[in-house]
Amino acid sequence: MKKIFFTLCAGLLFFICAGCAPFLRTASHISGSKAVFQALPPYNGPKAGLALVDFEVSAIRANSGVGKGLRDLLAATLTNSNRFYVTSQQAASASPGQPASDIIVSTALLEFEPQTSGGRAGVGGGGGVNSGMMGGLLGASLNKAYLVLEIRIIDAQTSQPIATTRLKGQASDASATSAANLLGAIELGQGISDYKHTPMEKAIRLCMAEAVRYIAQNIPPAYYKYR
Repeated sequence: MKKIFFTLCAGLLFFICAGCAPFLRTASHISGSKAVFQALPPYNGPKAGLALVDFEVSAIRANSGVGKGLRDLLAATLTNSNRFYVTSQQAASASPGQPASDIIVSTALLEFEPQTSGGRAGVGGGGGVNSGMMGGLLGASLNKAYLVLEIRIIDAQTSQPIATTRLKGQASDASATSAANLLGAIELGQGISDYKHTPMEKAIRLCMAEAVRYIAQNIPPAYYKYR
């Protein structure tokens, strides 16, 4: 009888571990690849003049302070890429001796979830057994954080759209500790500093890295004309 019991347990353990594999690959991907961490390769060519307007905040769990913090982080990340002269919406026109802002980048914060229940690290990230041997095998519950941005790239002279996309940054508590490796030494500023060392910091930084990459890759080469 004991032999049958242990045989069943071994088979059940194999099934659970086999089901964990896709979830673990997904979690690793969400944590970010090296390409995302680097955002863009080093650059030392002509720059584009870019006006970054204030974030439109429609996410229920965010406010104008969060929007400002995200805008400031995106502005710093764009500047650090060495590809853009970044101004505010109010300074979109050229000043004496300054490059014109030929591009306007408008961004909307559509979703902002600092912490959501992600179930347990088991089959497909689910599993509802909370006690006994099965509970131990499935492990601790995961907390996930995510945000969704809509980015619009617009020609400042004609007001014609150049490109539009939606980006999602997501991270779990298991990957939050490496968030400082993203975007170099740029700190989270006022409005979002409370999320430092949390999954939301990682989600924010992943989203910013992707945003900068998208903006750089979708602005036509003709706009890169200032030294």
